[in-house]
Amino acid sequence: MVDSVIESWRGGSDKERLLQVIQPGLIGLIDGTVSTLAPIFAAAYLAGSRAALLVGFAAALGAAISMGISEALSDDGALTGRGDSATRGVITGVATFIGGSVHALPFLISDVGTALAVAYPIVACELVAIAWIRRRFLSVPLTQSLLQVTLAGVMVAAVGVAVGQA
Repeated sequence: MVDSVIESWRGGSDKERLLQVIQPGLIGLIDGTVSTLAPIFAAAYLAGSRAALLVGFAAALGAAISMGISEALSDDGALTGRGDSATRGVITGVATFIGGSVHALPFLISDVGTALAVAYPIVACELVAIAWIRRRFLSVPLTQSLLQVTLAGVMVAAVGVAVGQA
C-alpha cells in the first residue's frame, strides 16, 4: 500500500497527486481534527483526563474506520480519475486517526487542567497545519484558510465544552 502511494506520487501529475493523495489526506486530517474535539473536551470536563484520553482514541479510531470506508466506497476512481479507492480509503483513514488522536495525547497527563492547557495549543497547531496544507496545495489564501479552520474548530470545541459543563 505504501509503495502504491509513493508510486502514485512520483508518477502522477500535479492534479493526480492532488486528487489521489492530498485531497484524501486533507479530508481525513480535517475530519479527524475537528470531529473529535467535542467528545474529547466533553469527556475532559465531565470525567477527567483518563476519560478524555480513552474517548479521544475511541473517537479517532471510529472516525478513521468510518472515513476510510466512506472514501473507499464513495468512488472507485474510474469516472473521476481519483485513483484506487482502497488506497484513498487508507490515506483518509490514517489521516483521520492522526488528526483525531494527536490532541488526545495531552490527556495522558492526569491533571485535567494541565492536560487542557497543553491540548488547546496542540489543537491550534493542528489547525495551522491544516491551513498551511490548504494554502500549499489548494491555493487557498492562508488568512482565509486559518479563519475557516479555526472557526470550525472553535464551533466544535465549544459544543464539547458546553456539553461537558452541562
